[in-house]
Amino acid sequence: MPDVRAPAGGAPGARAPGPAVRATDLRVVRGGRRGTLALDGVTLTVPSGVIVGVLGPSGSGKSTLLRAIVGVQVITSGSIEVLGLPAGSTGLRRRLGYVTQAPSVYGDLTVQRNLRYLGAVVGAPASDVGRVLDEVDLVDCAHRRVDSLSGGQRSRVSLAAALLGTPELLVLDEPTVGLDPVLRRDLWDLFGRLRERGTTLLVSSHVMDEATRCDRLLLLRDGHVIADDTLPGLLARTGTSDVDAAFLALIEGQPPNGRGS
Repeated sequence: MPDVRAPAGGAPGARAPGPAVRATDLRVVRGGRRGTLALDGVTLTVPSGVIVGVLGPSGSGKSTLLRAIVGVQVITSGSIEVLGLPAGSTGLRRRLGYVTQAPSVYGDLTVQRNLRYLGAVVGAPASDVGRVLDEVDLVDCAHRRVDSLSGGQRSRVSLAAALLGTPELLVLDEPTVGLDPVLRRDLWDLFGRLRERGTTLLVSSHVMDEATRCDRLLLLRDGHVIADDTLPGLLARTGTSDVDAAFLALIEGQPPNGRGS
């Protein structure tokens, strides 16, 4: 499935006042009434213009939370507001970019053709294709078919697609997984430049050391937010010296509940 740009409207480049995301008592049950409780009473506020790391082990609810924010996840109860509108609203298409864990572009098209097509879908100017290719360092691959690229390159094509139209909010589900250290560093440098332009970024990861790159952290475990704080605040609160130790301190004595991802 191509990159999902949550449903048109809103002036490109406009920045909404107030928080980027606000969720209240959000619950998601996957698999019907007797299914798995993936998110349980999640309440959070994401400020605008910052990088928020959504951290936690596999099965903690990170992907489910991001899908709910984008508006492609059915929620059981509670509410979620994105850029001042209910999640999934038609008015969010050009304002929100989403990168899934699996590359979400067409393998039988070249990189450039993918971006031209997806840019037309979201109403981005034609000049955006060259800009995003440069931002993700794929200019030399523009005329190659996506299915001929490496896994890391395909992931960058998905990121380039999400950057079309200069969205206000970027939702990135484990964008650095499987990438070499140099490419991971380069992507985080790009994320920092996007934040400087006023973009809000939600970046999920199970790599705890990426917390140092974020302005704020959401730590999840078993469908619950166990911390919503800056890294210095989290370390001070737990009396620890790194995010791994802080996470362990927060969950000490809490048995796992076996809830879904």
